[in-house]
Parts: sequence; C-alpha cells; structure tokens
Amino acid sequence: MITGAEVSARARALWAAIEPFAGQVYFSAEANAEYAALGFGAGRGSLPGGAQTSNRDAYNTSRGAALGHASGAVVAAAFAVFEPGMVTAAIERGRALTDPASIAAVRRRGATNSLRRMIGEKPGGLDRVIELLTRATEPLPMAGRPLFAGLCALALPDDPLGRAWALADRLREYRGDSHTAAWIAAGFDAVEIGLVSEQWWGLPPRTYVHTRAWTDAQLDAATRRLQDCGVFDGDRLSPAGRLAREQIELATDRQLRPAVEALRGDVDELVDTVGRWSAAIQAASGYPDLYGSQIAARVAAQRRKP
Repeated sequence: MITGAEVSARARALWAAIEPFAGQVYFSAEANAEYAALGFGAGRGSLPGGAQTSNRDAYNTSRGAALGHASGAVVAAAFAVFEPGMVTAAIERGRALTDPASIAAVRRRGATNSLRRMIGEKPGGLDRVIELLTRATEPLPMAGRPLFAGLCALALPDDPLGRAWALADRLREYRGDSHTAAWIAAGFDAVEIGLVSEQWWGLPPRTYVHTRAWTDAQLDAATRRLQDCGVFDGDRLSPAGRLAREQIELATDRQLRPAVEALRGDVDELVDTVGRWSAAIQAASGYPDLYGSQIAARVAAQRRKP
C-alpha cells in the first residue's frame, strides 16, 4: 500500500506539473479574445512577465459555467475564496451576455488554441497523457466537489489536445474542491483562507488576497480573528499557524489518493511529460508566477493608483 507520505509527495508533484497546463486558460490571449467576441470587456492587463489577465466578469462566468445555470451565490460558494457580492454581480452581468453552455465552449476553444500556440498541435506524449489523465480522474469521487462534478458533466472534446486540457482541468478543480473542504473542516472562513495562504506562499501581507475583492474592513476583521486564535502573530503566520496550514495541505493531498493509486508507477511519467509542457507554457508567458513576486508587485502597483 502506498504510504501517506508517498501520496502527499506524488499529489503535490502532480499539482505542480499540471497547474500551468490547465490554469493557462485564465491568462490566455485566445480565451480573452473569445470572451470579447461575446461582449465582455477587455482583460485587466498583463502581469510582469507578459501573461494576460482576463476580464473579471469573464473569469467568473466562464469558470462558473461548469455549474450550469446556478445562481451567482451558488457559484461564489463553490469558488469559496472570493468576495461573494463581487462574484454574484459578475455572474449577473455575464449571464446577460451569454449562457453557460456557450461560454464553456469558447473557454475550451480558447484554452486549446493557446496551447497550440505554445506547445504545438501534438506535443510529444500527448496520447499517453490522455490515457494517464483518464486513469487518474475516473476513480475520483464527485461528492462534495461541485466544480469537478460540473466539469465531468461536460462531454470531453474529440480533439486530442483539447481532451488532454479538459482532463487536466478536471483534475485541477478536483484538487481545488478538495482543498476547500480541507479548509472548511479546519475551521477557516473565506477571508482567512486568503490571508493565511499568501503568508504560506511567502507573499507580502494583503497582496494576493486583494485579487479576491475583499475590503480592508473585511481583511482587518479576519486578521484579528487569526491573531485571537494564535494563527497569526501580528500580520504574519505564527509557528502554530504554519503547522495548521501544512496540515490543510496534507488533508488535501490525502484526497488525491484515488488518483495516485490509479496511476500506480506511472505518476513520474505523467509529471515529467506534462511538466515539460508546463515549462514551455511558462517560458512563453502563458502562466505567471502566481505565488511569487510578480503578482505581489502588480497588486501593490494597483493599490497605489488613485
């Protein structure tokens, strides 16, 4: 039997390899052009390094399309870490422009077209990656994982590159849903999740979390709660807080056991192949250093604007 430590190591390696490949849809010039054709506004500009950011309404409406015609409040609950009023308003504006099926289709098309530009029509190992991602995602439980379940309800594309991306998107949202469950079980609320996470990633306080649209008043109140329970020492993670955050990551990893066991000895092959693609995507400015200095610098610059 695979040990817990082995599951954790392999689950994190999978996440690191797959994240840029799946997540590039949120920084895709091709996807942004598709959204603009539906009537959404321009993106929010470029991150340092060149990755494009999407229009906030387009982001929420396109990602939330996995939930069909669910209300904005339901989408916000599934996303878990964004200010609910912002998500609800974005969904309402987006639904006035298009329907979930249409934007889900252009989201997939934009993601696939950007991959064609960055890694080619048929990157090496594509058929094998489809086989392995299918094996990894088939045994994953849907219960309590709304975004993963919603993506599984969408038919996979016939196009091989699009199919590989859609499978990776499912695996990415499965980990995201599982991560949300781990946070909630540990007793953290949506605002606290952002504050703790940016500290765990080593970002300056209140940089990344501002991309989630929380107000300073909400952040102040959450900071006090984290201080009162010993997770924060001032505006930084305490040793106890750092341990609590690591336990959340371990709890998330454990929920990936079905995928790790299904892959058996082929985890490294999947990680190596998709990891090469992801490296090429990042070299082409298709996915930024979300957890490092780039986004921190951009958000700090935005906050200095009048």
